[in-house]
Amino acid sequence: MRRSGRLGRTAATARLGTTLGAGTLRREVARRLAPAERRAEVARAHELRTAEQVARTLGEMKGALMKLGQLASFIDEGLPEPYRQALATLQADAPPMAAELAAQVVEAELGRQPEDAFAEFDPVPLAAASIGQVHRATTVDGRAVAVKVQYPGVDEAIRADLSNTAVLARLLPALFPSLDGRVLATELRDRLLEELDYRREAANQRRFADAYRGHPFIHVPDVVDELSTARVLTTELAEGARFDEVVTWPREERDLAGETLFRFVFRGINRLGIFNGDPHPGNYLFRSGGRVTFLDFGLVRAFAPEETRVFNQMIQTLVLDGDGDAYRRVLEDVGLLRGGAGLSTDQVVEYFGHFYALVREPGPFTVGSDYASETVRRIFDRASPVAAAVDLPPMFVIVQRINLGLYALLARLEATADWRRIAEELWPMTDGPPATALGRLEAEWARRRLADRG
Repeated sequence: MRRSGRLGRTAATARLGTTLGAGTLRREVARRLAPAERRAEVARAHELRTAEQVARTLGEMKGALMKLGQLASFIDEGLPEPYRQALATLQADAPPMAAELAAQVVEAELGRQPEDAFAEFDPVPLAAASIGQVHRATTVDGRAVAVKVQYPGVDEAIRADLSNTAVLARLLPALFPSLDGRVLATELRDRLLEELDYRREAANQRRFADAYRGHPFIHVPDVVDELSTARVLTTELAEGARFDEVVTWPREERDLAGETLFRFVFRGINRLGIFNGDPHPGNYLFRSGGRVTFLDFGLVRAFAPEETRVFNQMIQTLVLDGDGDAYRRVLEDVGLLRGGAGLSTDQVVEYFGHFYALVREPGPFTVGSDYASETVRRIFDRASPVAAAVDLPPMFVIVQRINLGLYALLARLEATADWRRIAEELWPMTDGPPATALGRLEAEWARRRLADRG
């Protein structure tokens, strides 16, 4: 008897298997083995041409779990080998939609064919990812734009995967063994479901674009509202170097790029109360002098004032005051560390202190691969008595991406800075003076914005 629907998808997901993404792998092998003059033809032959093909392919690739794998696709360094292999099975991208299918989505959403909605629309996508693909286009009034088109049926496929959090709660401990699978499942489900609605992503992106308007080195593309819907998101087209190129740049440029990434994350949390929770190499475009364009605002977490106060209390007690007992009380009060676990305060400080190493003391600190690897190992360490006593409240699930994401990026850049002095600019309890050339540019920008609003 053949199983179908959620039951069938759940059974297939539980196997994780060996066949995950096999179709995609076969297509890529065929493309690479084809003679150069036939590669484009082979690629076109494997495009997704119907909504039924999309649904079937996403089902083979395990929908939501593929997306979860992509969230962790760049933290391999430091992972125990079983987890590395498990994540590798979840990191495939879906093949691109054929031009005709993408045009059908645009017409259904905007009420017009792409050639009528835009002055120009490139049918060949710039990029294909887990839930959609991006096309270059020009608006009728001459603006160069990027148009993100969602795969038809991807929302139903992922919603089906995520509708039963009990299944995810059983699967996630295989990847995050020391953490509460139920909390992880619920928070990731909520965030991933939000990501399916491009209207919410557009609202997130508008918020960041407005917050950083006129910034000297942080750029967020504007949303083109009249050409954006739940499944089509049109934004200003941005240019710049990709991360893989930046890691080959001179050290000074890599340091500036790393500083901008650091400032964007911690200014967002401390000053705006929001965190773009997908610090992935593909979500940035770089130019010299630390100038970075930030892309993809589907996975955003907003924090209530009482939540940001907890973050500040953790910094105050451990980093600024050096009071391990007070720090431990904050962890236990917020539910991050279980009380009565028989741990000494020294053990707690030694374990968690690693994650603050960048900012515990002033002076240059190079974020290298050893630091990033140790960060990942601590999170995945089944043997650590402290890790075993850790529970992640919902507010910390996405923020953990700083440890898994931002630090991994800084390590690939081998970025060096006085992170403590930079952080003191951004922490509201210190509100320190500019510590770097970028800090002085940012302070002047903030001063002008305040004066304009005055």
